[in-house]
Formats: sequence, structure tokens, C-alpha cells
Amino acid sequence: VQLVESGGGLVQEGGSLRLSCAASGSICTFNGVGWYRQAPGKQREVIAVVFRDNTTDYADDVKGRFIISRDNAKNTVYLQMNRMKPEDTAIYYCAGGYPPGIRNYWGQGTQVTVSS
Repeated sequence: VQLVESGGGLVQEGGSLRLSCAASGSICTFNGVGWYRQAPGKQREVIAVVFRDNTTDYADDVKGRFIISRDNAKNTVYLQMNRMKPEDTAIYYCAGGYPPGIRNYWGQGTQVTVSS
């Protein structure tokens, strides 16, 4: 399974972006699909996950601003990012996996830059 992210770019503080993670195969049997980000000089961190039962989980610093969703018919997972901040600047990756894991497969990443 290949994952391809898209939708990154430059946005002003307070603006919005929607990232897409398109899978080459079905995501229905994935245990979960998550969005991760890595800022310069920092470790990669998980920011949002949607599980097979459609439950979601968010990192504290994006909770209330970002929304993760999945469209099984399109084999795509989205990350709607609202009220963006300069500290959201990072390379964003999606990853998915079969049980018991959720990170067997990774995309190549997409750059998101938030200007102040």
C-alpha cells in the first residue's frame, strides 16, 4: 500500500488548509490512519488518528483546531486544519497500518508553512 499526501502549502496565521492522504489500496482494514508532523530540529509527533471504528484522537495542541476524517470509498484520509499558527509549520506525514499497528506504511510528506 502506498500513501500520498497532498494539500500542503503556505498559509497565513489564522488561515486554513486541508491535507489529503490517498491510499493505493483499501484503508477499510487498516487499524488506523494518522497524521504526524516534524518541525525543523524536532522529533516527529503524532497529531491526529482515526481508527477503524471512526473514533479519533488528537494531540493537545491541535485539539479543537484540526479535524481528521476518512472517506473509505475514496481510500482517503483528510486533515482539516483551522486557525493555524506559525508553530504548525512542519512537514506533515500520514501513516496507516494493519492490526495491531497503525504505522506500517508512510507517505512521503507535504510541507506546511504558516506565516505570521
